[in-house]
Amino acid sequence: MPLPTREQAWNLVCEWTASDSLRKHALAVEAGVRAYARRFTADEEPWGIAALVHDLDFERYPDMDDPVNGHPRTALRLFREWDYPADLIQAVAGHAPFLGIPRQSKLDAALYAVDELTGLIMAVAYVRPSKDIRDVEVSSVKKKWKDKLFAAAVSRRDIEEGAAELGVDLWEHVGIVLEAMKGIAGELGLDGRLAKG
Repeated sequence: MPLPTREQAWNLVCEWTASDSLRKHALAVEAGVRAYARRFTADEEPWGIAALVHDLDFERYPDMDDPVNGHPRTALRLFREWDYPADLIQAVAGHAPFLGIPRQSKLDAALYAVDELTGLIMAVAYVRPSKDIRDVEVSSVKKKWKDKLFAAAVSRRDIEEGAAELGVDLWEHVGIVLEAMKGIAGELGLDGRLAKG
Protein backbone atom coordinates (compact mmCIF):
# COMPACT_ATOMS: atom_id res chain seq x y z
CA MET A 1 0.00 0.00 0.00
CA PRO A 2 1.39 3.44 -0.82
CA LEU A 3 1.20 6.36 1.57
CA PRO A 4 -2.25 6.36 3.18
CA THR A 5 -4.42 9.40 2.75
CA ARG A 6 -4.72 11.77 5.68
CA GLU A 7 -8.24 10.43 6.32
CA GLN A 8 -7.05 6.81 6.27
CA ALA A 9 -4.20 7.65 8.65
CA TRP A 10 -6.53 9.45 11.07
CA ASN A 11 -9.04 6.58 10.97
CA LEU A 12 -6.19 4.21 11.78
CA VAL A 13 -5.12 6.36 14.73
CA CYS A 14 -8.71 6.40 16.02
CA GLU A 15 -9.02 2.62 15.59
CA TRP A 16 -5.84 1.97 17.57
CA THR A 17 -6.13 4.80 20.10
CA ALA A 18 -9.09 5.29 22.43
CA SER A 19 -7.38 7.92 24.60
CA ASP A 20 -8.45 11.46 23.77
CA SER A 21 -5.13 12.83 25.02
CA LEU A 22 -3.11 10.50 22.80
CA ARG A 23 -5.23 11.45 19.79
CA LYS A 24 -4.63 15.11 20.55
CA HIS A 25 -0.92 14.38 20.87
CA ALA A 26 -0.94 12.86 17.37
CA LEU A 27 -2.70 15.96 16.01
CA ALA A 28 -0.28 18.31 17.76
CA VAL A 29 2.77 16.47 16.44
CA GLU A 30 1.24 16.42 12.96
CA ALA A 31 0.75 20.20 13.06
CA GLY A 32 4.33 20.82 14.17
CA VAL A 33 5.87 18.46 11.63
CA ARG A 34 3.76 19.92 8.81
CA ALA A 35 5.09 23.36 9.79
CA TYR A 36 8.62 22.04 9.30
CA ALA A 37 7.72 20.50 5.95
CA ARG A 38 6.64 23.98 4.83
CA ARG A 39 9.80 25.52 6.29
CA PHE A 40 12.01 23.09 4.37
CA THR A 41 9.78 23.23 1.25
CA ALA A 42 9.15 19.49 1.48
CA ASP A 43 5.95 17.71 0.48
CA GLU A 44 3.76 18.32 3.51
CA GLU A 45 1.51 15.27 3.15
CA PRO A 46 4.01 12.44 3.82
CA TRP A 47 5.53 14.41 6.70
CA GLY A 48 2.13 15.01 8.27
CA ILE A 49 1.04 11.41 7.89
CA ALA A 50 4.26 10.08 9.41
CA ALA A 51 3.68 12.37 12.38
CA LEU A 52 0.04 11.38 12.70
CA VAL A 53 0.80 7.63 12.94
CA HIS A 54 4.08 7.82 14.88
CA ASP A 55 2.54 6.54 18.15
CA LEU A 56 0.00 4.19 16.53
CA ASP A 57 0.78 1.22 18.80
CA PHE A 58 1.56 3.14 22.00
CA GLU A 59 -1.77 2.58 23.74
CA ARG A 60 -1.88 -1.17 23.00
CA TYR A 61 1.84 -1.87 23.37
CA PRO A 62 3.32 0.79 25.66
CA ASP A 63 6.20 -1.35 26.99
CA MET A 64 9.21 0.12 25.20
CA ASP A 65 11.43 -2.58 26.73
CA ASP A 66 9.52 -5.38 24.97
CA PRO A 67 11.91 -6.20 22.10
CA VAL A 68 9.16 -7.79 19.99
CA ASN A 69 5.93 -5.85 20.44
CA GLY A 70 6.90 -2.81 22.48
CA HIS A 71 6.26 0.65 21.07
CA PRO A 72 6.99 1.41 18.23
CA ARG A 73 8.02 -2.08 17.11
CA THR A 74 4.47 -3.32 16.44
CA ALA A 75 3.65 -0.25 14.37
CA LEU A 76 6.89 -0.53 12.40
CA ARG A 77 6.12 -4.17 11.62
CA LEU A 78 2.64 -3.24 10.42
CA PHE A 79 3.94 -0.35 8.33
CA ARG A 80 6.34 -2.75 6.58
CA GLU A 81 3.55 -5.30 6.02
CA TRP A 82 1.34 -2.55 4.58
CA ASP A 83 4.22 -1.44 2.34
CA TYR A 84 4.24 2.10 3.69
CA PRO A 85 7.00 4.34 2.29
CA ALA A 86 10.49 3.72 3.65
CA ASP A 87 10.92 7.35 4.74
CA LEU A 88 7.80 7.13 6.94
CA ILE A 89 9.08 3.91 8.54
CA GLN A 90 12.52 5.43 9.06
CA ALA A 91 11.07 8.57 10.69
CA VAL A 92 8.87 6.58 13.10
CA ALA A 93 11.81 4.34 14.01
CA GLY A 94 14.09 7.36 14.47
CA HIS A 95 11.72 9.10 16.89
CA ALA A 96 12.40 6.32 19.42
CA PRO A 97 16.05 6.86 20.44
CA PHE A 98 16.12 3.62 22.44
CA LEU A 99 15.93 1.66 19.16
CA GLY A 100 19.36 3.02 18.22
CA ILE A 101 18.28 3.85 14.67
CA PRO A 102 20.03 7.01 13.46
CA ARG A 103 17.93 9.87 12.21
CA GLN A 104 19.03 10.63 8.65
CA SER A 105 16.62 13.16 7.15
CA LYS A 106 14.97 16.44 8.06
CA LEU A 107 11.70 14.52 8.48
CA ASP A 108 13.37 12.20 11.01
CA ALA A 109 14.75 15.17 12.93
CA ALA A 110 11.46 17.08 12.79
CA LEU A 111 9.42 14.20 14.19
CA TYR A 112 11.95 13.66 16.98
CA ALA A 113 12.19 17.38 17.79
CA VAL A 114 8.44 18.04 17.76
CA ASP A 115 7.25 14.90 19.59
CA GLU A 116 8.25 15.75 23.16
CA LEU A 117 7.83 19.50 22.73
CA THR A 118 4.09 19.26 22.03
CA GLY A 119 3.56 17.72 25.47
CA LEU A 120 5.35 20.60 27.18
CA ILE A 121 3.43 23.23 25.21
CA MET A 122 0.09 21.57 25.96
CA ALA A 123 0.97 21.39 29.66
CA VAL A 124 1.76 25.12 29.64
CA ALA A 125 -1.61 25.83 27.98
CA TYR A 126 -3.50 23.67 30.49
CA VAL A 127 -2.18 25.62 33.48
CA ARG A 128 -3.15 29.00 32.03
CA PRO A 129 -6.38 30.37 33.49
CA SER A 130 -7.82 30.78 29.98
CA LYS A 131 -6.93 27.18 28.97
CA ASP A 132 -6.30 28.69 25.53
CA ILE A 133 -3.09 27.83 23.70
CA ARG A 134 -3.45 31.04 21.71
CA ASP A 135 -2.56 32.91 24.93
CA VAL A 136 0.73 31.02 25.31
CA GLU A 137 3.94 32.78 24.29
CA VAL A 138 7.44 31.40 23.81
CA SER A 139 8.42 33.20 27.03
CA SER A 140 5.74 31.20 28.91
CA VAL A 141 7.27 27.95 27.67
CA LYS A 142 10.78 29.17 28.50
CA LYS A 143 9.72 29.92 32.07
CA LYS A 144 8.24 26.43 32.54
CA TRP A 145 11.22 24.83 30.77
CA LYS A 146 13.45 25.84 33.66
CA ASP A 147 11.13 24.18 36.19
CA LYS A 148 12.27 20.57 35.94
CA LEU A 149 9.30 19.40 38.03
CA PHE A 150 6.83 20.89 35.53
CA ALA A 151 5.87 18.27 32.92
CA ALA A 152 8.76 16.25 34.34
CA ALA A 153 8.16 13.34 31.93
CA VAL A 154 9.00 15.58 28.95
CA SER A 155 12.58 15.03 27.83
CA ARG A 156 14.11 18.48 27.43
CA ARG A 157 17.24 16.75 26.15
CA ASP A 158 15.35 15.14 23.24
CA ILE A 159 13.86 18.53 22.31
CA GLU A 160 17.30 20.20 22.39
CA GLU A 161 18.89 17.41 20.35
CA GLY A 162 16.08 17.52 17.80
CA ALA A 163 16.31 21.29 17.36
CA ALA A 164 20.08 20.98 16.88
CA GLU A 165 19.58 18.25 14.26
CA LEU A 166 17.15 20.54 12.45
CA GLY A 167 19.68 23.37 12.60
CA VAL A 168 17.16 25.59 14.39
CA ASP A 169 17.67 27.62 17.57
CA LEU A 170 15.83 26.01 20.47
CA TRP A 171 13.50 28.93 21.13
CA GLU A 172 12.82 29.47 17.44
CA HIS A 173 11.87 25.78 17.37
CA VAL A 174 9.47 26.32 20.27
CA GLY A 175 7.93 29.25 18.40
CA ILE A 176 7.44 27.27 15.19
CA VAL A 177 5.70 24.39 16.97
CA LEU A 178 3.67 26.69 19.21
CA GLU A 179 2.33 28.65 16.23
CA ALA A 180 1.44 25.42 14.42
CA MET A 181 -0.45 24.17 17.48
CA LYS A 182 -2.28 27.49 17.86
CA GLY A 183 -3.62 26.87 14.36
CA ILE A 184 -5.47 23.77 15.59
CA ALA A 185 -6.44 25.08 19.04
CA GLY A 186 -10.01 23.80 18.62
CA GLU A 187 -8.93 20.28 17.65
CA LEU A 188 -6.63 20.19 20.68
CA GLY A 189 -9.44 21.37 22.99
CA LEU A 190 -7.19 24.29 23.95
CA ASP A 191 -9.36 27.10 22.63
CA GLY A 192 -10.62 28.28 26.02
CA ARG A 193 -13.60 25.93 26.28
CA LEU A 194 -12.15 24.16 29.33
CA ALA A 195 -12.10 27.43 31.28
CA LYS A 196 -15.82 27.86 30.70
CA GLY A 197 -16.78 24.39 31.94
